[in-house]
Amino acid sequence: MITMHRTVSTRTAPKAVFDYLADFTTTTEWEPGTVTTVLLDGDGGVGTRYANTSRFAGRTSKLVYTVVAITPGRLIALRGENAAVTAYDTITVCADGAGSQVQYKVEFAFHGALRWIEILLRPAVASLLAKGARGLREKLEAL
Repeated sequence: MITMHRTVSTRTAPKAVFDYLADFTTTTEWEPGTVTTVLLDGDGGVGTRYANTSRFAGRTSKLVYTVVAITPGRLIALRGENAAVTAYDTITVCADGAGSQVQYKVEFAFHGALRWIEILLRPAVASLLAKGARGLREKLEAL
């Protein structure tokens, strides 16, 4: 399993940050690998599902993400799945001075042949996460 995290600080208030990130469709605005994210069903709470299409390591893949935990104003955790990978995204928002700090953690458990080349995928995951953190910082500052 690949596990990585990034911290993003912003001058934007925690409520605005959380409200923005709790709508997972916003990934199309800040996550560079995301092509589309569409709400399938739900109201944003546990059980809400999103269809996500992303490009990663030269391939396009579709995952269905499900909200598995939410603490309003503080934390949202999602699990994305397809035949090749199970992804866990955990986003935590907390006050930081006059702004906010976002902890963004990703875990990828690859299946099938991909699990044998997981170590080769680490640099691509790290690059994707770094670009996502930059995009997230820019979007949050613009809120």
